[in-house]
Amino acid sequence: MSSSPAPADQQRTRANRGAFSGRSAFIFAAIGSAVGLGNIWRFPAVAYEGGGGAFMIPYLVALLTAGIPLLFVDYAIGHRWRGSAPLAWRRLKRWTEFIGWWQVLICVIIGGYYALIIAWSLNYMVFSVSQKWGDDAEGFFFGDFTKSLQGTDVSIGFDYVGPVLLTILLVWVAVIITLALGVESGIAKTSMIFIPLLVVMFVILVVRALFLPGAITGLNALFEPNWAALTKPSVWIAAYGQIFFSLSVAFGIMLTYASYLKKKTDLTGSGLVVGFANSSFEILAGIGVFSALGFMAQAQGVNIQEVVTDGIGLAFIAFPTIISQAPGGALIGVLFFGSLVLAGFTSLVSIIEVIVSAVQDKFGLSRIPGTLVVLLPMAIGSTLLFPTTMGLALLDTLDNFVNSYGIVGAALVSTIALGYIIRGLPTLRDHLNFKGTFRLGTGWETCVKVIAPLVLGVTMILSIVELLSADTAYSGYPNWFVNVFGWGMAIALVIVAIAISLLPWPAGSNKDRPDSDGDSIAPPVVTDAVLTSPGTVLEVTPGGAPATPQELRSPQVSGSADGAAAGSRDQALATGALRETEGGN
Repeated sequence: MSSSPAPADQQRTRANRGAFSGRSAFIFAAIGSAVGLGNIWRFPAVAYEGGGGAFMIPYLVALLTAGIPLLFVDYAIGHRWRGSAPLAWRRLKRWTEFIGWWQVLICVIIGGYYALIIAWSLNYMVFSVSQKWGDDAEGFFFGDFTKSLQGTDVSIGFDYVGPVLLTILLVWVAVIITLALGVESGIAKTSMIFIPLLVVMFVILVVRALFLPGAITGLNALFEPNWAALTKPSVWIAAYGQIFFSLSVAFGIMLTYASYLKKKTDLTGSGLVVGFANSSFEILAGIGVFSALGFMAQAQGVNIQEVVTDGIGLAFIAFPTIISQAPGGALIGVLFFGSLVLAGFTSLVSIIEVIVSAVQDKFGLSRIPGTLVVLLPMAIGSTLLFPTTMGLALLDTLDNFVNSYGIVGAALVSTIALGYIIRGLPTLRDHLNFKGTFRLGTGWETCVKVIAPLVLGVTMILSIVELLSADTAYSGYPNWFVNVFGWGMAIALVIVAIAISLLPWPAGSNKDRPDSDGDSIAPPVVTDAVLTSPGTVLEVTPGGAPATPQELRSPQVSGSADGAAAGSRDQALATGALRETEGGN
């Protein structure tokens, strides 16, 4: 078989998407996405409130029955259908393309405000040296630093906060440069530098925190088991929620990253490494955070439960207070906020890559034009909206409605579609087992089609009921603000996603192009038939020459196939691209 390069006209038809050089690059990038702000500022408080050491039981159960199984779903779809979220879902089944665009639009919103948090962290890393917040960390953050409008005072306004405006611009410049460099030179290399550096910085932070007075009190509070908590459904739901959001499943991120892998890659082994690496860092973060909170409680002479908080309160109020009171506080501050910057940046890069990849596929753009088309408008929009006096309220509302409800909704729809409408889980399982470290059984399908939808559905229903039953609008904001940027935005993203999925793909798109490494753009006939409706025509084009179309006999094909289908499979694997010929675009 000749190894000579393809003719120029064929090379021009290849999708210029890029690829990871190997499994290690992919694993570092995936860990960089999974290990984010939530690992540091959310997990410790969730674990404490969920029963301390006893919380590790529902946490581990959630990891094994929902987190890793859903991670495998993203890997299988992205790796097998070799495209961005919209294109991979479209190739799986035409009508599911809207799920991919839904994920893309969610990433647009999340990316906009994620940059703001990184900008705050950059400022506070510098502030830590001089402890600029003085004796009132809370007043400084909400007043002097962000000048935030709160409660019913929130309104549309463009009063900019100078220091935040500058740092958010720096964040976007760094993101543009990273993504313009491509999958391997930008995303992978950044993650392979930042993730080890993050671990080293946080280990130093943990060691320093462990020697603070009161650290043992904090660790006892975190790890002392409250077995009675295991009888509360809310604790189990919290465990599943923490795993779900911290692993970046259903964002389209892991799907996109998996599409950049070589065909013969161990997906299941990689998933285990990413899943347990993410959880290990969360536990490390819990040790560091609660050691510091134990010191804070002792210094203030209060019970530790009075100082336990999460999110923005932990990062920008509690920790500055600790930094002011602790010996060597400046070092603790630089390490803590530096860790937030590193963890946040690799996550932000992964979020934006979902959008860049989708635009590249839709319009057939190469890396640099695709990056600029996405990043310039996003950077401008984010810079106009978030470093303002309404920025914190806007972040809070969008995060609650678009991130929480949007991602849970997208995951719920995708699991129901795969498990009950398309019935494609056996096919995905076969793909995962092809080169996996271990073989998945029907138990994996049960986790995806039963456990995951059940937990996601219950979580969404309980959250919506709680929100609707409240006496005031979310966080005390004006009703119109919550209706526009909360409920309105969450619903609008679904409508816009469906509308985009109905638009035809341009002639220059990557819809019918093979992947950049020469892989087929779709799986073999024999295993794809389960995902194909009756009467669908499949066309095998060995060596680029059209072959005689052949019609599938049935939409359901299991472990075996007739001679004709098997022959087409072998032919496709050996020589050419396999594409599904369907009506319309």
